[in-house]
Amino acid sequence: MSKHTIVVCDHIHEDGLNILKNTEDVNYVYAADIDKVKLLDIIKDADVAITRSSTDVDEKFLEAGKNLKAIIRAGVGYDNVDMEGCSKRGIIAMNVPTANTIAAVELTMAHMLSCMRKFPYAHNQLKNDRIWKREDWYGNELFGKKLGIIGFGNIGHRVGLRAKSFEMDVVTYDPYIPSTKATDLGIKYTTNFQDILACDIITIHTPKNKETIDMIGEEEIAKMKDGVILINCARGGLYNEDALYNNLKSGKIAMAGIDVFKKEPATDNKLLDLPNLTVTAHLGANTKESQKKIAIQAAENAIESARGVSYPNALNLPIDETKIPSFVKPYIELTQKIAFLSAQLDKSPIRSISVCAQGEIKEYLEPLVTFATVGALSVSAGSDVNYVNANFLAQEKGITFDTCEVTHKSGYSNKVTVKITTEKRVNTISGTVFDDNVQRVVGLDGFDFDIEPKGKMILMRNNDVPGVIGTVGKLLGDRNINISDFRLARGKNNDALAIILVDESINNKILEEISNIEAAIAVSYAEI
Repeated sequence: MSKHTIVVCDHIHEDGLNILKNTEDVNYVYAADIDKVKLLDIIKDADVAITRSSTDVDEKFLEAGKNLKAIIRAGVGYDNVDMEGCSKRGIIAMNVPTANTIAAVELTMAHMLSCMRKFPYAHNQLKNDRIWKREDWYGNELFGKKLGIIGFGNIGHRVGLRAKSFEMDVVTYDPYIPSTKATDLGIKYTTNFQDILACDIITIHTPKNKETIDMIGEEEIAKMKDGVILINCARGGLYNEDALYNNLKSGKIAMAGIDVFKKEPATDNKLLDLPNLTVTAHLGANTKESQKKIAIQAAENAIESARGVSYPNALNLPIDETKIPSFVKPYIELTQKIAFLSAQLDKSPIRSISVCAQGEIKEYLEPLVTFATVGALSVSAGSDVNYVNANFLAQEKGITFDTCEVTHKSGYSNKVTVKITTEKRVNTISGTVFDDNVQRVVGLDGFDFDIEPKGKMILMRNNDVPGVIGTVGKLLGDRNINISDFRLARGKNNDALAIILVDESINNKILEEISNIEAAIAVSYAEI
């Protein structure tokens, strides 16, 4: 019986090691204590490698691992993995994203309690300073306080359940879930972010992406209650650290509980100088139980990927280009892009995803649907969605799928149309690929276009009346925003749709100003 060689490059819990040791068709190599230079000699025979943060899966590592089929990152983060390098070599990179869920939830509650009762400071005064001053430590109770949860996924909803057991008033903001996911648990659901800013305590549990970086800054904090408490055990950078520092120092924020920082290790972070802060060194996954679960899942995933059975939580599952014609790949990429664009136009929960194809490309509807799903869910899930788990995540959210083959001719030899139905509307975008793999959006909600799916885009539907283009151009010019392209399509009902490409990112305030133009019907913004 041939054996698959699995090399463990970093320390993991012994329960995971035992699984590898006791699997008959696995040649298990333990190299966690080996010098990283010598590791390169060992990795050359590996089919699969299990790593953590101590091993850089860089160019040297990948070049040495000539036979590698897969990399298992035993944990959530994968900053130390050269994802592009893995993809180029056909190596599938996987992580273990859910094993630390409970650990992160309980750490969030620990920070919440510490901020309310100032346990670290009271502990330090008695134990280290040997001072008994009970009058210094009048705290507050969680009972009856209003908790705002930003992001209601695996971690957020469990924090909500635990907060309910403390008899807190809990409200959540997450535009990417059905409201019933919260209300069925007795938790209030809001689509108005101002409801979160009005809470006594706010905790954030979102992916880190363009939409969530600096999600809480000076403007948001100014709208909060005086004496608010902020918690972040999710990802560094979701709270703007300068704004956090300024408002902790002024007392606008009474306390903050922080486990993650924009730059780590955070030993010289200025937040550490403040007296109203509880901090931990990114300990979200640091429980014995979570480490055990991470090791077991990593070992099981390594065995499955070595056998070629499946690739759980694959981050970069490649397409087998040897089995598809060369013209298919750009259509698959285009389909993901236009689904990503569509999902940004309306961020309410998705109900269904439909992909229709015309021409030879219709023979490849199955992979087109998968890539459309990845694109659509990437807006809300960020890096948590991949080509393996996309359909499972969609099913969890109650999203249905549909495909159709278009037989009538539209002037294009091949065309793909993605229709995404949300709770609020239906978004339909069509695209094609011209010679030299030039991708184009050729239709959007019934309007004909010819535009590359790339860049920063303002999409404006308006009444087809004189002066609109000039008004929009002046508004953007007054705000020092350069227009790189302006495409306009006219409809059949005295309306028009403009796609305006700009050089700078557009914030909600500017979008609101454009929406207030008299002729405007609907305005949205997207980045690809």
